[in-house]
Amino acid sequence: MKRAWLCATVAFVLALSVPALADEAPEEVLKAVVKIRAIVPKEAHTAASLGTERVGCGVLIDSKGLILTTGYLIVESEAIEVTGPEGRVVQAAFVGYDHTTGFGVLRTHTPLNVKPMKLGQSSKITEGDPVMVAGYGGVDEAIGARVIMRQDFVGSWEYILENAIYASPPIAEFGGAALIGPDGQLLGIGSLFAQLPILGVGSLPCNVFIPIDLLPPILDDLVTAGRPKKPARPWLGISAEAAHRRVFVTRVTNEGPAAQAGIQTDDLILKVNGRAVEGLADFYRKVWGLGNAGVEVTLSILKGTEIRDITLRSADRYKFLQQPPQKKTGGSVDATGKFRSRSSQVNPLTLCCFKHLVQEPAQPLRFRQGAAWPISKFAIISRARTIAE
Repeated sequence: MKRAWLCATVAFVLALSVPALADEAPEEVLKAVVKIRAIVPKEAHTAASLGTERVGCGVLIDSKGLILTTGYLIVESEAIEVTGPEGRVVQAAFVGYDHTTGFGVLRTHTPLNVKPMKLGQSSKITEGDPVMVAGYGGVDEAIGARVIMRQDFVGSWEYILENAIYASPPIAEFGGAALIGPDGQLLGIGSLFAQLPILGVGSLPCNVFIPIDLLPPILDDLVTAGRPKKPARPWLGISAEAAHRRVFVTRVTNEGPAAQAGIQTDDLILKVNGRAVEGLADFYRKVWGLGNAGVEVTLSILKGTEIRDITLRSADRYKFLQQPPQKKTGGSVDATGKFRSRSSQVNPLTLCCFKHLVQEPAQPLRFRQGAAWPISKFAIISRARTIAE
């Protein structure tokens, strides 16, 4: 019964706006969503924060095995395995990573014999639009959702995702999940779980997706050079949070520019080159506006009760990442086809705690054209109804 309902939901979304797709079964469309497992050496810079074994999803986007995912799953990886339809496992290699968008790409060593998913236009979707969110596993891992908001996402790791897509209800396996439009085309790649403040309602649990429109301008560079060819932004090597428009340092990357300059956790950043900082996004943009990676940055820092001006030379973030090996060194495939890794630490990125949410049976949500859309009660559907009406 549950599978029949899921199939009907997927079929409804795929047929909503493009009748031409009616001949293509939903199961075939979702075969392009694959499982990714990456092994990262313990000495890698991202190993401490992201783990040495990372599990998530990706989407096949061409007939030669190119897979799009979220970059944190595969950055600094030494071995990658991809699980396709019916549990078939193949080996893959890191291709490229873009920190500005958060996209990562990899390629399988052997074809998956699966039809790739077409790229859509994320610029056309807006608040209230129906979408499908799919993880690996076909219709059993696909849910109907709504776009709740389009706005910039500001991360603590010197990251701004412009015009990010917020969709609800969320899925737990969000890393690399596919955001699919009514025409069956890819609109975004899952990156994060977030709590979106809704005035008068509270916090709305949702997933944040990287808009697919950010991919075409950089895809050729990722495939040919492993990164965008344009000059890199200045990187300081800090993580920060904002409270009341004040920016506090929460973490300093070992051997990074900030660490070498003596910046420490709990330092308060007041100014960038003499200009006052007003929030996290403003801080990043002021730094990036000074020039390319390597430019000198002067920060006015409050340490305890003392204000200091600290000048540091920014860096290219990519140079701090371990380069992928030319051959597979982190694992092997045994006689049964099972991937064996020399890593013992497990830190799946895609697991998310929903203990604070009360999930109840799905209820139909009515939207513009009067069709029913399944959505869980914990998604606080009053916001979606307001948008739809």
